[in-house]
Amino acid sequence: MGFWRGIKRRLKAAVPPLLFAGVAVYFAWHSTHGERGTQAREARRADIASAQQQRAAALSEWEAAQRRVNGLRNDRLDPDQLDERARALLNLTTPGEIIIPYTQGQRLF
Repeated sequence: MGFWRGIKRRLKAAVPPLLFAGVAVYFAWHSTHGERGTQAREARRADIASAQQQRAAALSEWEAAQRRVNGLRNDRLDPDQLDERARALLNLTTPGEIIIPYTQGQRLF
């Protein structure tokens, strides 16, 4: 009988630390792999970076469209720009013209 009492006493002493270790492992696992864990946070950061890049591309496209629209307004219509655009669309130049291309970010059309 003494043998079983010793085993029973040791089991009773081991249960609380094992339960605590199980709870600690559960929370440690979910702190990295859970819905709000570190891996999910890194995935959200990657999504945010991608969305910011898409926003920057859309903003630059919008600004280019705004420049085109502003160049065609009646009160700001520049005859040189109109002539330049007409020649660009028709692919025409005169022999004495000098063509200066715009950089990618500064193009009007």
